[in-house]
Amino acid sequence: MSTTRLISCSAAKDLIANSRGVFNRNRCLNKRNLVYKQAFPSTLLITRKMATTKTNAAAAELTPKCLTLGNMNPNVKVMEYAVRGPLVTRASEIEKELEKGVKKPFNEVIKANIGDCHAMGQVPITFIRQVLALVSLPELLEDPRFPSDVKSRAKAILAGCRGQSVGSYTDSAGIEIIRKHVAEYIQRRDNIPCDYQNVLLCAGASDGIKSVLKLLIEKVDGKTPGVMIPIPQYPLYSASLAEFGMEQVGYYLNEEKNWSLDVSELERSIAEAKKTCNPRAIVVINPGNPTGQVLARQNIEDIIKFANKHKLFIFADEVYQDNVYAEGSKFFSFKKVLVEMGEPYSSMELASFMSCSKGYMGECGLRGGYTEVINMDPEVKAMLLKAISAMLCPTVLGQV
Repeated sequence: MSTTRLISCSAAKDLIANSRGVFNRNRCLNKRNLVYKQAFPSTLLITRKMATTKTNAAAAELTPKCLTLGNMNPNVKVMEYAVRGPLVTRASEIEKELEKGVKKPFNEVIKANIGDCHAMGQVPITFIRQVLALVSLPELLEDPRFPSDVKSRAKAILAGCRGQSVGSYTDSAGIEIIRKHVAEYIQRRDNIPCDYQNVLLCAGASDGIKSVLKLLIEKVDGKTPGVMIPIPQYPLYSASLAEFGMEQVGYYLNEEKNWSLDVSELERSIAEAKKTCNPRAIVVINPGNPTGQVLARQNIEDIIKFANKHKLFIFADEVYQDNVYAEGSKFFSFKKVLVEMGEPYSSMELASFMSCSKGYMGECGLRGGYTEVINMDPEVKAMLLKAISAMLCPTVLGQV
């Protein structure tokens, strides 16, 4: 006989007696429960749900997670983005405390972590907002309150949209007519031809920068790819390099010379970096962010020569090109200088970036921008277009 079935006679009697007692108690309880159910049916249901929830929660705690801090992407863990870091989080908490009447030795919090123009009181440009209104609600095209030039622009944009609606997907590189408008702008700025097919619209310059940066993620001769970035810099670059597992190669701007860029510092930086990684690109932010300097044309020429010497892909971050205020300062695009320098420099690979978040527009929340790539290997460009197609298209109102 198995041990599970072996019970002494006295134990059996106790078990039967206890069972009868339990049965009798249950009969009494069941009668009371019946009355309770009739009087408070919803309360009993809530009690049961609470018990089930607690049971499920307890079971979840015992179930090991598939994704943990120990087995997640290590690059994401080391990535830091100061623009949205703990200081900003604490600042937002303090703002809420002030709104609730908590006493502080100050009355407001001024956030200087990011260039958010409209949040600081910049007034939107009427033309931009009117065009956005018409493409979003086309029936307003019949409204006499809107000027004819606004209606003309809105109609042209809607004609370029599938189904004449900004609610439809666009080409991955953006709406063709808007890409042509961007090319016209670049051509007016530089007095140099611009092929609209080299213009890729993106959800802010940051999106375009990361799309091109990804193309460089490949070890060469067993060395991790490195990218030269200015110090101080916009945190997007250090964060993206960490996320992509690439090496940050910092070069220091000369504060004593109005944050200018010395070629001797570039040479020092790349020589040191080549010991541990393979530098493949250089990022130049002009006008500077956060330093605000505007590079002289000669300085740009020196940087281009340096990049050519070391076979570096140039990233020209030019989102502040309309924010030039210092007397005697003038903005020159890297494309203009590179082309006007002639060969071999005019054949160098360059990606330049612009955004509607800065300058005179300041439309940060719309997430609009563009990338212009020149002299890129056609096969590599095809891979870039394939990569951005995975995201379907940039936000359409941002393109507008």
